[in-house]
Amino acid sequence: MNQKSCLNCGHSVSDEFCPHCGQKTDTARITPKSIIKNDILGSIWHVEARFFNTLKDIIFRPGKTAMDYIAGKRIRYNNFIPLLLVLFSFNVLGLHYYEKFASAEVLADDSEVKDFLSKYSKAVLFVIIPMLAVNAYFLFRRIKLNIAEHFIIGTVSLLGILILFLLDDIVSLIGLWKPVSKIFFVIDQLLFGIALLFPAVTYWNAFKNSYTSWGMVWRVVGLYFLMGLESTVIGLILYEIF
Repeated sequence: MNQKSCLNCGHSVSDEFCPHCGQKTDTARITPKSIIKNDILGSIWHVEARFFNTLKDIIFRPGKTAMDYIAGKRIRYNNFIPLLLVLFSFNVLGLHYYEKFASAEVLADDSEVKDFLSKYSKAVLFVIIPMLAVNAYFLFRRIKLNIAEHFIIGTVSLLGILILFLLDDIVSLIGLWKPVSKIFFVIDQLLFGIALLFPAVTYWNAFKNSYTSWGMVWRVVGLYFLMGLESTVIGLILYEIF
């Protein structure tokens, strides 16, 4: 087997990566070609491919993505917590531009929803995940996941909601440009409905092989019931405080 020394730490290596420091063993002299191919184009492609792979898997197989991440299969994905903050920022930006370009008449129709999101968006972000995690911990005890692992599943669920809300923001902005078209209203309502159902899709996709269909149905319904009850209590508390 061909042995050589790692250029970073001097450790003897014979594989693709140095077992001591992790640097790639094909590291060579920097040339104009290597800067363009590896440092610029390679880095951009790696970041973008990983980012869009993460978004795609969250939308189309959210539960499987969460369970893979929990099982340690993480190199394919961006870290979920920073991604959550990025998508949250995009949603705030989308809401800002919607309010900026929408007419007073349009804003009047949904002002209560927009006001709530503007005032309590951070609270919603930090409350939904723990609520999902704690409720699912008790409802899906057979899976034997700890509370932190359920936190990851809740995070993936909220990520899916934020992706759908971001798409909804884009549709709403296009709808302002062509308000006579009913298709944007239909898409808007469809995306909103899917977003509401996304936690159910996430948990069904994650645990469908561990429970019967009826077992999954009553647990998902129970999850929504508890979430609705807790959200009502939190909403009343916020209303009384503010």
